[in-house]
Amino acid sequence: MNATPTPPFGSVLTAVLTPFDKTGAVDYEAFWRLVRYLLENGSGGVVVAGTTGEAPTLSKVEKVALFKTAVEAAAGKGTVVAGTGTYDTAESVEMTQRAAEAGCDGAMAVTPYYSKPPQEGIYQHFTAIADATDLPVLVYNIPGRTARLIEVETLARLAEHPRVVAIKDATEDLHYAERQFAAVDGQAAVYSGADAFTLELLRLGGVGVVSVASHLVGNQIRAMIDAFNDGDQREAQRLDDAMSDVVAALFLEPSPMGLKAAVTSLWGAVGDPRLPLVPASGQTLHKIEVGVRKAVGQ
Repeated sequence: MNATPTPPFGSVLTAVLTPFDKTGAVDYEAFWRLVRYLLENGSGGVVVAGTTGEAPTLSKVEKVALFKTAVEAAAGKGTVVAGTGTYDTAESVEMTQRAAEAGCDGAMAVTPYYSKPPQEGIYQHFTAIADATDLPVLVYNIPGRTARLIEVETLARLAEHPRVVAIKDATEDLHYAERQFAAVDGQAAVYSGADAFTLELLRLGGVGVVSVASHLVGNQIRAMIDAFNDGDQREAQRLDDAMSDVVAALFLEPSPMGLKAAVTSLWGAVGDPRLPLVPASGQTLHKIEVGVRKAVGQ
């Protein structure tokens, strides 16, 4: 394998949630403050309007406004990657163009979901997005939500495109990951798309994480990656172990239900999820809070 690529968007990206007010409207002021907070507490960048940002319930107008707000909040402090992919290639291309116009640093596109396209359709979908602008593209592989795995051969083809610079691996399959790294062979950086697998993917050649837990333990995640990059495997493992409970608790219920409850409790009000998601249970919130205290050594 080639040397591990440089992380194109920073080593810790937070898949930032979308705050809503009491009426269910996007709270852009809270979103601005949250982006700024994240970039001052471990994150090198944010991914806007992804899964954690409840993208399926956001209108195109809301997404573009979020892109612009994040760019303003992140100015000089970190990168902004816009979640632009949907199951509609034409809309994905349009949103990528809008993200470029908004000043974003990159675009994240998820595998087309629901329609279950073949590998050639997946390849052409991502190629159309990458051809649409000069933005570097992060390919998001999450078969548990899309019902379609991007095969390693398809990833290798995509990595040959000059603007496909990174892959977000949320397969949670280390055997797949090993084949992926061999197939891509350093042509695209690989980010963990699942907090529980970050350290394992770093050991295989990953560059960082697109994280949910970094809303709550961003400095600890940054410290873990820094320790790994400094060759301190013992400290990296210690930090990873300390965060295991909060990572597990965040996914006891469909994300971002638990996350939104915890951020409201520990940072500031971000509202409830939009339907069809519902507020998390008190039991889940308690487990997340306990996990955070363990992670930060309280």
